Amino acid sequence: MKIVVGSRGSRLAIAQTKWVINEIKDHYPDIEFEIKVIKTKGDKILDKALDKIGDKGIFVKEIEECLINGEIDMAIHSMKDMPTELPEGLMFTDPPCRQDHRDVMVFSNGIKSLDEFPHGGRIGTGSKRRKYQLLKYRPDLNILPIRGNVDTRLRKLDEGQYDGIVLAAAGMKRLGLEDRISYYLPDEIMISAPAQGTLAIEIKQGRSELEKILQVIGDEKTDIQSKCERAFLKAVNGGCHMPVGAICNIDGNKITLMGILGPEDGSILVKDTVVGQVGKEKELGQRLANGIMEVMACEKG
Repeated sequence: MKIVVGSRGSRLAIAQTKWVINEIKDHYPDIEFEIKVIKTKGDKILDKALDKIGDKGIFVKEIEECLINGEIDMAIHSMKDMPTELPEGLMFTDPPCRQDHRDVMVFSNGIKSLDEFPHGGRIGTGSKRRKYQLLKYRPDLNILPIRGNVDTRLRKLDEGQYDGIVLAAAGMKRLGLEDRISYYLPDEIMISAPAQGTLAIEIKQGRSELEKILQVIGDEKTDIQSKCERAFLKAVNGGCHMPVGAICNIDGNKITLMGILGPEDGSILVKDTVVGQVGKEKELGQRLANGIMEVMACEKG
């Protein structure tokens, strides 16, 4: 059996794809895999901020088209890049075990915490979620836009264009760059993007044999976290235009879902937490969204 896997072409995307393939081959060593690299709109447009491009799914649409057309059998994405609604005929299989969900900072000068970072220092990030949470904690920071893959961003830091940059811990670890991490941002300062650190495996509906193969790498806890966090994202109709984040923690049968949301300009940033039971992921996401949006409406009015 041969499986053609669609992926973006960045070093991180290929590393993630190869990791998934190796996990599957541990259980099915006779399966042959081929990686098909597909360039997305988000990969082609590098001179604009993500919120200025305007499309949902800018890192996945072309890959999904190849999946629908039968050019590939499965696609591997970062779940945080996925729109909350999939095209008709496509589905997720259970995601593999989540990597570290946190955001991290890489500094250029040996500093080891955000509190030590110099007044007015230059921080590179292309994310409104990261920008406004950092400014809430340190209003003095000079937040500058940055685009490009992990290697490009690290190069710009090393060239002196920034004093620090914000990246996802998961990407750094998957690339073997953990030693470059200066500081892990705690959830109290920085709530991560919904499903950050989780890989999305997407296939066509009706591919029952392929779905069964992929079940061997599925992780139940990660699946619950992803559904809960993405339910909140869907309920607030979130995207790259808004600062929105969520993190779900599970303790036995208890779910704690923490989220943050604000308007595009970051003038309001509301954080809240709800608690519920496993099996009620969608309801929890909706409840958290309702509570936060009520507070936002009151603060605006």
